[in-house]
Amino acid sequence: MKKVLLIAAAGVLLAPLASSQSRQTHELRLLPQHVHWGYYDATLKPVLRMASGDTVRVETMLAGGVARLRAAGVSDAEIPDSMKVVEAAVTERGPGAHPLTGPIWVEGAEPGDVLEVRILGFEFLHPFGVTGFIPGSGTLPDDFPYSRFKLFRFDTARGVTEFAPGITLPLRPFFGSIGVAPNPIVRRVSSGPPGHHTGNLDNQELTAGSTLFIPVHVTGALLSLGDAHARQGDGEVTLTGIETSVRGTVQVILRKGMRLNWPRAETPTHYIAMGLHPDLDEASKLATREAIDFLVMEKKLSRDEAYILTSVAIDLRVTQLVDGTKGVHAMIPKSIFAK
Repeated sequence: MKKVLLIAAAGVLLAPLASSQSRQTHELRLLPQHVHWGYYDATLKPVLRMASGDTVRVETMLAGGVARLRAAGVSDAEIPDSMKVVEAAVTERGPGAHPLTGPIWVEGAEPGDVLEVRILGFEFLHPFGVTGFIPGSGTLPDDFPYSRFKLFRFDTARGVTEFAPGITLPLRPFFGSIGVAPNPIVRRVSSGPPGHHTGNLDNQELTAGSTLFIPVHVTGALLSLGDAHARQGDGEVTLTGIETSVRGTVQVILRKGMRLNWPRAETPTHYIAMGLHPDLDEASKLATREAIDFLVMEKKLSRDEAYILTSVAIDLRVTQLVDGTKGVHAMIPKSIFAK
């Protein structure tokens, strides 16, 4: 498959990365036997087993699949053959729209543990992406009761794409969905709404150089990844970012003794606490509580002090409004702490 571009943590173009801390680097190619489409499920058989500290390069295809590319005007000759094969072969789909690569068994992972997923870099598997809207979805469904798709061609040398003459957007690829199997008692869950399994956060901060912390619910964790975006704005108001297909490189570290109820993240400049709920007000409350808990646990503040600091120094941002379960994330700047 053609390697188009790799964007690494420092924003430079490099060969694919393998951390010196990892014991082994695995490849998880885009093949039908590696893809489950539209759901997370504890009964899925793992397609790869890896040890804590290992690195894996994971190929994923865009949400909606090949049909979305064709709707945007991509010619058949431009679509990678591997995507056409997956599109034809993976017929069990839904209820979500996301082809997910995995699941990956992490040796030693048990319920109550945490996966630390270090996001190292991305390659685009094709130099274009698509966005748009469809009837009945997005933040303004009554205003736009029809469909429109827009194709973006990537300037891979400059790491940008042109929206329109005079409007140029930097490429900031990330996985919209990184999640583990939910508790077996809830059985299969849609790949659309995020939740305790993490999943479809659509958090644009999870670019190369960031780390996502995911609570584990089943033995082996069963980690899956997908829904790559070339870039997205907070809110994701139409339901889509610039949907694309990537090879993402991640290192997975098992954290015993770390306890989380909800996912958290970290970038070079911020700690990120998250709130997820169908009601945006409740999601905001959860993000605030998670930020307070972080400040109490990690920075040793009292709850009163943490609540006040959250008001004067921490930004609440709307992650996305359109996945059923809405997201709010609290951006906690590292610069305010002495260490």
